[in-house]
Amino acid sequence: MINRRHLLASLASPFLASPAASPLSTRLFLDSRVLDKVKGAALRVGSVVKDSRNPLFAEDRPWEVRYDNVYANIIRDPSDHLYKCWYSPFIVDPSVRDTPRNQRDRIPYKPGKREMGVCYAVSKDGLQWNKPALGLVDFEGSTQNNLVIRGPHGAGVFRDTHDSDPARRYKMLLQGRRTSGSFSPDGLRWTPPVEFPSIAAVGDTHNNALYSPRLGRYVGIPRLWDRSVRQRLVGRTESLDFTTWTAATEILRAESGHPENQTYAMPIFEHRDLFLGLLMIFHTPSDTVHCELAWSPDSSTWRRVDPGTPLIPKGPAGAPDSGCVYAAANPVFLEKETRLYYGASNGPHTGWRDGFLCLARMRPDGFAYFEPTGPESAEIVTHPIRLNGELRLNVDASRGQVRVGILDAPGFSLDDAVPIKSDSLNHLCRWRKGDLKKLHGRDVRLVVELRSARAYSFSA
Repeated sequence: MINRRHLLASLASPFLASPAASPLSTRLFLDSRVLDKVKGAALRVGSVVKDSRNPLFAEDRPWEVRYDNVYANIIRDPSDHLYKCWYSPFIVDPSVRDTPRNQRDRIPYKPGKREMGVCYAVSKDGLQWNKPALGLVDFEGSTQNNLVIRGPHGAGVFRDTHDSDPARRYKMLLQGRRTSGSFSPDGLRWTPPVEFPSIAAVGDTHNNALYSPRLGRYVGIPRLWDRSVRQRLVGRTESLDFTTWTAATEILRAESGHPENQTYAMPIFEHRDLFLGLLMIFHTPSDTVHCELAWSPDSSTWRRVDPGTPLIPKGPAGAPDSGCVYAAANPVFLEKETRLYYGASNGPHTGWRDGFLCLARMRPDGFAYFEPTGPESAEIVTHPIRLNGELRLNVDASRGQVRVGILDAPGFSLDDAVPIKSDSLNHLCRWRKGDLKKLHGRDVRLVVELRSARAYSFSA
């Protein structure tokens, strides 16, 4: 006799035993490791849309004397789904304090003995921000402020899920007398900074760090200087434990033909099997800053995307970001958009200016795209990739079309493909006769034909 429970189990077992389909792996077309040949197409940096509500917040507290570059670090905390921001205003700046606004047109800004602090803001939607009175740090005799620590310059803050010690859940890379670190269980209560003298970086910028699961180590990005040519450099250091660090080495500087475009700071992050860098470019003749894009396969060797073209451009005259743009660390990745927060100012880098936090929006995986260089169609051929049941594209073919073929696979040529003629984040590729399931698990080469269209990424 077989009871009902055993009968149901025996009927279900074939289905339970069937292997689940593996998730698709998404690759950005900007990743040159994916590409075999590109014909008639150029890689362009993506475009953003600035939020109509900008600025999201401003210098409106007595201890927010001058935002300067803001140096914001923003996460959407998975534990409570709140947006959290750590930013670094100058809380002491005698020049700002002692110079009335109506006199600033005739008196140049001269920074004296200034002090930075790290402030904290929180938001439910990432748009309306609250600066809570935390009661943690004294400022002019009161702790009713949103300061979490005084003194650090250019603090980079991140939430570390790798470290098993809950007292070190949040980490800060900062510049004091030397490049240093601090630890916190909640992002609010921080240990006194611990110096990392081995890094040997100047660090007078937005220092930032992350833990890379792929590399199995922490990576820090401080500033170096080449005094011989008066150049700001992007540096890199690494550590296995966020305590013992390697000496920082140069990874980026101004292009040789454009020394006036200095590499000021670069928050980095991992995305789609590579590292992306939000590279701030200080244009010394105009004394302004904008944000460009770079990428790396390993966080050590970097390639700039479309140098000279901003990912986050400055705004027009009179806008809150008309003078300088400093991208925040940690873009926020949502299902239908990527949010790029940034510090903004309405004046030149070394002059009088008001500071703000602003937001730019971008399509998912919209950091860069390939498009034809002329009216003719362009082709992108990939190295072999493993098919996993489906092929999906993030493309904008609203003004043209995209076709996808599979080389050396009958029934999957470009002529067999159903053209894509829309703007789609996740378009399922189809062929008139070919069934992609037949190629499941095979390594194949794709050919992507673009006609007045843009290709951002693919998933297979």
